[in-house]
Amino acid sequence: MTPRLIAAALAAVALATPALADDLRIGLSAPVTSIDPHFANAAPNSSFARHIFDPLVVRGTDGRPMPNLALSWTALEDNLWEFKLRPGVTWHDGKPFTADDVAFSFNRAPNVPNSPASFGGALRTVARVEVVDPLTLRITTSAPTPNLPIDLTAIAIVSRHVGEGATTADYNAGKAAIGTGPFRLLSYSAGSSIEVERNPAWWGPKQDWDKVTFRIIPNPGARTAALLSGDVELIAAPSASDLPRLRGDQNVRIFERQGSRALFLSPDFSREGSSPFITDNEGKPLAGNPMRDLRVRQALSLAISRQGLAERVQQGMAEATGQWMPPGAFGHNPAIPVPQQDLARARALLAEAGFPNGFRLTLHASNDRYPADGQTAQAVAQMWSRIGVATTVEALPFSTYLTRLAKQEYSMVQNSWGSTTGEAGSVLLNIVHSYDAPRRLGASNDTRYVNPDLDRMIEEALSTMDPAERERRVAAAVKASVDDLALIPMILFKAAWAARRPLTYEPRMDEQTLVMGIRRER
Repeated sequence: MTPRLIAAALAAVALATPALADDLRIGLSAPVTSIDPHFANAAPNSSFARHIFDPLVVRGTDGRPMPNLALSWTALEDNLWEFKLRPGVTWHDGKPFTADDVAFSFNRAPNVPNSPASFGGALRTVARVEVVDPLTLRITTSAPTPNLPIDLTAIAIVSRHVGEGATTADYNAGKAAIGTGPFRLLSYSAGSSIEVERNPAWWGPKQDWDKVTFRIIPNPGARTAALLSGDVELIAAPSASDLPRLRGDQNVRIFERQGSRALFLSPDFSREGSSPFITDNEGKPLAGNPMRDLRVRQALSLAISRQGLAERVQQGMAEATGQWMPPGAFGHNPAIPVPQQDLARARALLAEAGFPNGFRLTLHASNDRYPADGQTAQAVAQMWSRIGVATTVEALPFSTYLTRLAKQEYSMVQNSWGSTTGEAGSVLLNIVHSYDAPRRLGASNDTRYVNPDLDRMIEEALSTMDPAERERRVAAAVKASVDDLALIPMILFKAAWAARRPLTYEPRMDEQTLVMGIRRER
């Protein structure tokens, strides 16, 4: 072929292949329930907030803390930290970012009215915030807090000049959604879509995209269809059943990473008397709450085939576990085995607890938040029915489920937590520790588990400055929690994304879908 013919052929290919626009469309698997970054400590909200708002510290793809609005941090003493802030940062409206905005954000984050999941745990030891100068902040803690920089990755920084007096509705309407992040809010339609545009004044690297549309597509089959049809260019959490088909499509790439999100069951500890969704086999309320009996919790745990959930229900996109962190993670305890299903022992434990014929139970779960969440709950219900606990599943949209969970309306829930800090202390602090609003402990302990001895273990572990000793203490607290079944761990999810070529995505341990990690292959 002559050079002229080669050139003509290349030109024809170029004409046949439309250039990728500077707009991007993403299919999300779970709803963002608010633009207010302090409204709910929920992964979909926190992930989206990163586009509009910046925290002081961010997590890398491996979960390790990295500078962001804070350039550096130093522990001047065990209870005193100094943060040096990034100069030249402006809000979307052009006003300068200062340390005073950080102080305002730390006060606002744990105090948002009607929050279904508070950020108080991340700020639990923050006793005093001193604005030394516009770019220097000192934080005094009530106890040694070695994880303070990691904890602060959860707190989005909002402006005082816009945020003071602003409500969550003001953020959702866009009026108060003025951040320092790489994108600016254009529109928000709850449960449907969010549109953002590039912030040309962002202090970070220039983003590839002029406009990004996030579409909420809870149904995994619909997400796959949207990707294959070109309606979106990237989807989060592709269904495990669709992965073989996606892998075989030459126009699609798959990006995977072992995550730190565990799926577990949380029994109701808030009631000593009858619990609203537990009855005898005739449908009559029980005199006492059986979930407070360790033998009942042990029976329910032993009835579960974790391997079956991981291999069949999750189709290999999860691993069976007896704790909430993967091997090698900080605080993972190798002495905790993956419990094996033992139906005979489970029935014997129920009989010992006074329930030889079992009882009736309703298991509440979300149906649009985690991979196969509704199907997993149904599988667990079938396993429990085999030991005489006749179980009904009520699967709800995540926003409804979360609101009712915060009010202690359930008797047993299927729940999840992503330990985005990369260590086991996150669950200990937020879910296992007794609910203690004044001290901002147990902020997500929605089932009101209480164990004073374990509380002391957790607080001592998380205030230990020596890393090796802290990990030993954290692992011991994990073991104590698992022994008492404060929650019943089942599986650890693997995180996955699918993108149309020529896009690439840098997969993250924390499962966040960030536009900042999406690139065109050059």
